[in-house]
Amino acid sequence: MDYPELLEEIFHVARAFVGKGKVADYIPALARVPAEKFGIAISLLDGREYVMGDADESFSIQSVSKVFSLALALHHLGDQVWHRVGIEPSGNPFNSLVQLEYENGIPRNPFINAGALVVTDWLLGSSADPTTELLDWLRAATGNPHIGIDREVADSEWEHRHRNAALTHFMASCGNIRSNVDRVLRTYFEHCAIAMSCRDLARAGLVLAGHGKSPRLEERFLTRSQAKEINALMLTCGTYDAAGDFAFRVGLPGKSGVGGGILAVIPNLMSIAVWSPALDSHGNSMAGVEALERFTTLTGISVF
Repeated sequence: MDYPELLEEIFHVARAFVGKGKVADYIPALARVPAEKFGIAISLLDGREYVMGDADESFSIQSVSKVFSLALALHHLGDQVWHRVGIEPSGNPFNSLVQLEYENGIPRNPFINAGALVVTDWLLGSSADPTTELLDWLRAATGNPHIGIDREVADSEWEHRHRNAALTHFMASCGNIRSNVDRVLRTYFEHCAIAMSCRDLARAGLVLAGHGKSPRLEERFLTRSQAKEINALMLTCGTYDAAGDFAFRVGLPGKSGVGGGILAVIPNLMSIAVWSPALDSHGNSMAGVEALERFTTLTGISVF
């Protein structure tokens, strides 16, 4: 396959959607990111890489980080992670309080905010410093020692924490948060504020394309079953309450973030990362979804 020619065509089509939608503005530091940015990176298990546009510019990965936090939790704790968080799509906004109350403080899945907060709580009980451990793994898996936390974004999220604090306090009242609530929130915001490029994200995603084994690391990080579980959850829950639309249009496991990034995985072959900050009404990158849909349409490659 001629990947450079393919990226040229995808880039040309997706550019028509760049800047459409709305940049996330509930976090002031995100609101200042130019809506005209667009990057795409493909990383194959055989070591080949192809990039275009702003693929080497770092951005706040936001909820894409939930994939890596979950992977770290499964690495440490295995199946007990699922004792406190579900595996079903929510069908509601990612920060819904209503559903959590109906379900007695057990989040529907680890990719809505409440579920990721429970995963963060698990990590605080199993690791002395989960943020440093997560960063160390991402740096090793990508070969980029400069991956770090965007402190301005993390501080901005802390200052505007009220909805996430409400979720966390409610789950604590149900016995489903065991660490100090403020510590859970600060750690969660640090993970969301990790800054990576499309190239970095695509490289990190190879752990899922490779069934738990990253080609840049000697040791297996996840079992095949754990990688399967994460990929399945990305397909059914990875794009907030638009997961059905994403599966219908793109046909790949994917995880989006309100920073405009999307990580998609093709098991046994590659991972793809796109970034464009302007979002649709569900919080997914408009140009990013269009680029991924065009990729699977042109190549005929999906999980279906």
